[in-house]
Amino acid sequence: MFILNAQNSIANQFLAEMRDITVQNDSMRFRKNMERLGEILAYEISKTLDYQPAKVQTPLAEASTELLIEQPVLVAILRASLPFYQGFLNLFDKSENAFIGAYRGKHRADETFDIQMDYLACPSLEGKTVMLVDPMLATGKSLVKSYQALLQYGKPAKLIIAAAIAAPEGLAYIQEYIPEASLFIGAKDERLNEKFYIVPGLGDAGDLAYGGKL
Repeated sequence: MFILNAQNSIANQFLAEMRDITVQNDSMRFRKNMERLGEILAYEISKTLDYQPAKVQTPLAEASTELLIEQPVLVAILRASLPFYQGFLNLFDKSENAFIGAYRGKHRADETFDIQMDYLACPSLEGKTVMLVDPMLATGKSLVKSYQALLQYGKPAKLIIAAAIAAPEGLAYIQEYIPEASLFIGAKDERLNEKFYIVPGLGDAGDLAYGGKL
């Protein structure tokens, strides 16, 4: 598991501003910081992918380099992940893309809930590297259900799950039900509260990026 803020970097500033209630009223800044964090995590993930030798002709001579063997498939979970996902797309700009509409259903009296899913658009995933991108890894249930739904489009060769902020409970759930997944997160927070929101977290990422919903 890779945890970005385990080592100090400029990413700390972006994370801090996303959490800060005095900054959160600026939805454009929230989206931009989430996008920046996506770019940084995408760069870190890029170090783990497979490359092959290549030649590039400059105006003066031929240069040797190493280029990605293939671009990953990026999977965004609507709507909250869109700014975070855009950061990944900025770097992996030749990738195929998939989109999933997965969200929490109404909370029951005991605050439990079911994951609802009503949209899925996806290319073939057979033998490919798949990056499943969701900013808030709380319980992990929506990510597991999303991945199970994606399998109808083929078995990936490699699965990477990326989150801006994660709770220990969600990380444990992912490791139990998708043990093959590599995890890359911006910050590992303390816990989930009684309503299954991340503490200290940052609130509702979708609402902060795009406004409240009924």
